[in-house]
Amino acid sequence: MYGVVTRNEEELSWSEFDRGFYEVKDVTGRAAEPVADAVNMVSCFADNAVEGEDDMVPVDDEGLQATRDREYFDWTYVCPTHDRYREGLLEAIEDAAGASGDVRLDDVGFPRDEYCHCDRCERRFAESDYEDRSEWRDAVMTEFVADARERVPGDLYLTLYPDPYPGHLSRRSGLDVAAIEEYVDEFVVPLYDMAYTTTYWLEVLASGFADLLSTPFSVELYAVDVDVDDLIDAAEVADEYGESVLFGYDASNARAALRRMTADARDGKQFGPE
Repeated sequence: MYGVVTRNEEELSWSEFDRGFYEVKDVTGRAAEPVADAVNMVSCFADNAVEGEDDMVPVDDEGLQATRDREYFDWTYVCPTHDRYREGLLEAIEDAAGASGDVRLDDVGFPRDEYCHCDRCERRFAESDYEDRSEWRDAVMTEFVADARERVPGDLYLTLYPDPYPGHLSRRSGLDVAAIEEYVDEFVVPLYDMAYTTTYWLEVLASGFADLLSTPFSVELYAVDVDVDDLIDAAEVADEYGESVLFGYDASNARAALRRMTADARDGKQFGPE
């Protein structure tokens, strides 16, 4: 099964795709109206629009903010304990679910291992029943996923950072996979590359998630400006492990790859009695 991840509503109806994921809120803070015939995607704790809002941006123990102008961050993050943002986010998730029933949560979690040490997080950790800060972070994120689950009547999808090594998702993002699996119907793992000229690493990561998860997961590939033959090779590898293969942000290139795959399958030689 093959699908598309897009910001362009018209691409959702292209016949080559079995399923569609539509961004209704992305990391820029841009918002669009949710649609009925797709899984509506919401970027949760990544939002460039909060830049300058010091009480919303996570900080490490040295007071450094998780913003896109710093190394290692592609966008600006929002602290998951900011109540007003979280409430608005849950409302956006509920609105998205009202359109199609299904929602995908993107960018769920703390920015990295060393976040967050804002005054609010310091106070709430101190007031909590947890002695271990990583366990407290896991609990914060599990509670958020559970609250989102209550607002989604259909399938709930959740994007995972592509690191299946045991304990790494908790250490990096505050995601205890075993705890959140009960709320999630399907995970999505983006395995992005600019070229896919080699695919052994893709197989290693996908097989790692197959071992880690008891819940189904799909693999998302980056389709922008990737050679069609290389994209096909990557899709064939991903298809061995994922519930589906999703193509991100270049539906035309993805469609070309799927058409080539269909044509190659039809043209395959068969050997047998005349």
